[in-house]
Amino acid sequence: MKINIITLGCSKNTVDSEVLASNFSKNGHFVEHEYTDGDVVIINTCGFINDAKEQSVDTILAFATLKKKKKIKQLIVIGCLVERYKADLAKEITEVDAWFGVHEWDDIIRFISQNSAEYTLVDRDLNTPKHYAYLKISEGCNRSCSFCAIPFIRGKHESRSIESLYEEALNLASKGVKELILIAQDITVYGLDLYNKQMLPELVEKLSEIVEIKWIRLHYAYPLKFPTKILEMMNTNPKLCKYLDIPLQHISDHLLESMNRGHDQKVTKDLIEQIKTRVPDIAIRTTFIVGYPGETENDFKDLLNFVSESKFDRLGAFPYSDEEGTAAALLKDDVSLDTKMERMNEIMALQQEISLEKNLSFIGKEMVVIIDELEEGIYFARTEFDSPDVDNQVLIETTNELKIGEFYKVKITGADYFDLDAEVIK
Repeated sequence: MKINIITLGCSKNTVDSEVLASNFSKNGHFVEHEYTDGDVVIINTCGFINDAKEQSVDTILAFATLKKKKKIKQLIVIGCLVERYKADLAKEITEVDAWFGVHEWDDIIRFISQNSAEYTLVDRDLNTPKHYAYLKISEGCNRSCSFCAIPFIRGKHESRSIESLYEEALNLASKGVKELILIAQDITVYGLDLYNKQMLPELVEKLSEIVEIKWIRLHYAYPLKFPTKILEMMNTNPKLCKYLDIPLQHISDHLLESMNRGHDQKVTKDLIEQIKTRVPDIAIRTTFIVGYPGETENDFKDLLNFVSESKFDRLGAFPYSDEEGTAAALLKDDVSLDTKMERMNEIMALQQEISLEKNLSFIGKEMVVIIDELEEGIYFARTEFDSPDVDNQVLIETTNELKIGEFYKVKITGADYFDLDAEVIK
């Protein structure tokens, strides 16, 4: 059969869809990571926040309409939204042929292939450009942040072994992957459940042995008990990008306590100072929640001051929304939506100015970039300080042919709020 997989949500869902696609291919099916036409559409949903849930439902309804019109033969919905709301969804959207949660991969394979085939992790059918791939190093989360539904969607934290990740990375390298983006809900505690110690530095060291892999990037670290050995490695291991995605959520002590983050303002500030001291040219990406229950105007001013002082390289802000089943959902949502949006816009406007200031400082400097794509005569590239889809790009306008997925040395010639202009150094 021809199977179209539509992936919504985060990069962890992307990995799930890629493994699923490979399993289908091994069972003789033809798979595409988009909708064109075909026998089956599988929607891999997100159920993390309200906007993501709405997008997932809208997508399901759109394909349910196609099913009514007999444009597709089977509609299957999987993933996080199903894990949370399977019974309700099945009752309301009867056009869907089957619903599967995040722990039912074998069942998905058997439903499609109508045999006893089992889901395996040995291969991936990439939905990214072939030169980079996400490597999901663990599943689930043991944290109990008050606003987050991930632990009861994905379950407890479960690390994959270094050996299995190395094998998968070797396979990815054989397909042309040069950049590995390590992801998990919490990379800080990687290995603790398997090896009785945090093993992120050891994992990075092992992955660095793969000759074809040139960049290794770290996403979603937790501030508490961060493995600072990894900072030393950023200075000594040329493959480890000087980049860290570390969601901080807030800086107010009473909000951090209500969020059940397990650390306070001092721990946060000390860690950021340590990171910047030990790796002066690191790029730090973070995210904050605005309008969390009980957030006062003073709390928000403290957050603005923290952002102004810290000058994060990359920053995202999100308005708080209740997630049913979480501890925060029991609190009074006492910040109006208008106030939440005003605060989000204010913090992002501040970050825009910080971003421009940092980008302007790169003009005249020489940097190494990887070419991601060519569009309308312009090459889009990234530095080691930028992750795909979420961070800045380097724009190169040239009549010379550059190879997608190759590294080039460039000189930065211009900058705006979010992107850099550059020319290749001959």
